[in-house]
Amino acid sequence: MKHILLFGAGKSATVLIDYLKTISTENKWNVIVADNDLVAAKLKVGEHDWVKAVELNITNETERKHLINQADIVISMMPPSLHYLVALDCIEFKKHLLTASYVDDRIKKEEATIKNNGLLFLCEMGLDPGIDHMSAMQIIHRIKNEGGNILSFRSHCGGLVAPESDNNPWHYKISWNPRNVVLAGKAGAVYKENKKIVEKKYQQLFQHCNEVEIKGLGDLAYYPNRDSLSYIPLYQLEEAETFVRSTLRYTSFCEGWKYIVDLKLTDEEKKYQTNGISFHQFFKQYFAEHHVQEILMEAMKQDGIVIQLKYLGLFDEALINNGECSVADVLQIMLEKKLVLQKNDKDMIVMLHEFEYEIKGKQSSIKSSLVVTGDDSLRTAMAKTVGLPLGIAAKLILEGKIKETGLHIPIIPNIYEPVLAELKNFGIQFIEA
Repeated sequence: MKHILLFGAGKSATVLIDYLKTISTENKWNVIVADNDLVAAKLKVGEHDWVKAVELNITNETERKHLINQADIVISMMPPSLHYLVALDCIEFKKHLLTASYVDDRIKKEEATIKNNGLLFLCEMGLDPGIDHMSAMQIIHRIKNEGGNILSFRSHCGGLVAPESDNNPWHYKISWNPRNVVLAGKAGAVYKENKKIVEKKYQQLFQHCNEVEIKGLGDLAYYPNRDSLSYIPLYQLEEAETFVRSTLRYTSFCEGWKYIVDLKLTDEEKKYQTNGISFHQFFKQYFAEHHVQEILMEAMKQDGIVIQLKYLGLFDEALINNGECSVADVLQIMLEKKLVLQKNDKDMIVMLHEFEYEIKGKQSSIKSSLVVTGDDSLRTAMAKTVGLPLGIAAKLILEGKIKETGLHIPIIPNIYEPVLAELKNFGIQFIEA
């Protein structure tokens, strides 16, 4: 009997757990869902013959090892910093491992051991990274197999609020880890544009966001992601003159977030006592301490920005009362209160790949787009597109349909073809133009 172990039952795991319940029933496979919040895990698992929720502190080595030793395949949806603990145990007990996170440098050092043990560690198997890799590589391989040469590649992806649930001045609601929303872009970005390497610091990312048109949605703004250059050799696109991976947002979000960055509201270092202090008092003191009053005055001259800052609660008299916090912590408190998905709200995932290529001297272009809408605030588009690739890959590995070994991301046909084929059954399908 096959045995799947899932670490983590958070926001992005809901649809994955539904999928695991379905395949466990069909195949009589055991599934364990382990999370430090047993109540939340049980709510998502429900009553099921083959799927069980258990309580686990992931840093409890004895319990973690016990669960991994029982499994055939492990899916980790824990914070990225904890994947390494899971990975070492998977190597020790010779278990396959799937994550939706970027490849951990420490795990990368174990690449030879993973391969020698006949294991598959499949990382970046979610949405972005994940579906973006698979869908892009499918087109890249097709063009190259036809003798083509890719001149430009731009890949855009964003988790947004669906138009029918868009009712705030930020035109955004949180459908994934709120901390990641607060810290998005802090690493800056580096990419290739017209044969030149372009580097942008955090403070530059939101200053002048370019736009791209999405059919049925109009124009969306985008800002470059982290290190696009590291994916050039992985995608085998050294010949491309332009290579950019970016995040999509509504234009007004980027305009407002520029001031969040300029006002230094995402700083995590210094801690402040917030008990008995209102949001208004806190930010008044913070702005004075960091000498950003002129930036605030500039922001207050723009009606749209004023509305956005007031909506978040920067000038509210309500007390924070959250003990010692960084300003980023306080910002997160506001975001989780003001930009939360309500029960019947729907989120939306938008992805667009733009290719310019040449075959036998003739230049052509492809735009391949994906739009996925969530069902509600629980079974979100984010949960679908992050969780389903992991679940599908786990099933295919256990069925022997994915036979690769070693440390991989999903950029080879033997992995992405069967996964993309099954994703179509869930309405996750790209349209080319």
